[in-house]
Amino acid sequence: MTAEFKQEIWTEDQRLQQTDTGSLSLKRPNRFRWTYEGPAELVIVADGTQLWIYDKELEEVTVTPFDDTVGASPAVLLSGDRNVREDFEVVQSYTRDALDWIKLEPKKTSDFSSISIGFNGTEPRRLELVDGLGQTTRIELDHLVVNPEIADEVFHLDVPPGVDVNGNDG
Repeated sequence: MTAEFKQEIWTEDQRLQQTDTGSLSLKRPNRFRWTYEGPAELVIVADGTQLWIYDKELEEVTVTPFDDTVGASPAVLLSGDRNVREDFEVVQSYTRDALDWIKLEPKKTSDFSSISIGFNGTEPRRLELVDGLGQTTRIELDHLVVNPEIADEVFHLDVPPGVDVNGNDG
């Protein structure tokens, strides 16, 4: 799947930060690339074995193993190779804003207490992730393309010269 996204973080009644925008590519199993174009410039890439987080402003890449902790993330929820019910419990389904929603709660420790996905037919259009502090990250997907051909090179991060790499980049 490929899409453009808009991401905001909200408390119950107010937006906490500027709106982030960018693009994403997801490919099963466990490969994804989220590129934040602004205001923060960040690239998050997973190839199923390693996870790279590149902060352009800090000129720093952090590399970690792709493991079960990453497995409870929204990107893996959409691109993973396991049955969603292995890692999440479906706690509610409802209709809101002309979308059909499913609310999931992770079975293991996660950064999020719940993840809700709003579908238009079979296509995910909005994600709402609630963290332990009750803040909601809202991600709206636009220009969605389902099942496109995506080259494996998309899920590789070319680290620019002079950028510090922390972690295992083997």
